[in-house]
Amino acid sequence: MKSKLIVFFAALFVSFHTISASVIIRYTNKDTQAYNMKVNIGGSDTKVKFSGRGTGSVTVQGMETECIIKTPCGEVKVKSGDIVSIQNGCIVVY
Repeated sequence: MKSKLIVFFAALFVSFHTISASVIIRYTNKDTQAYNMKVNIGGSDTKVKFSGRGTGSVTVQGMETECIIKTPCGEVKVKSGDIVSIQNGCIVVY
């Protein structure tokens, strides 16, 4: 009985950790153009879309709480909860 409880709580912990692992990025895009940028999270590549002119947020699904966004100006490391500004296709983290 005790070992079943330990296995249950271990599985529950793993599932909560998996659910909570993602990167949420709040952004301000000063450009009128929307951008689709490649993102690497936990060794996997995906894409995110930043809408043109305005503010918003994007969620990058993965097993990490930080990711790397590949921009025309280079790679930018972003942690969950960071606020970024986009101008001329470049990202600055605040």
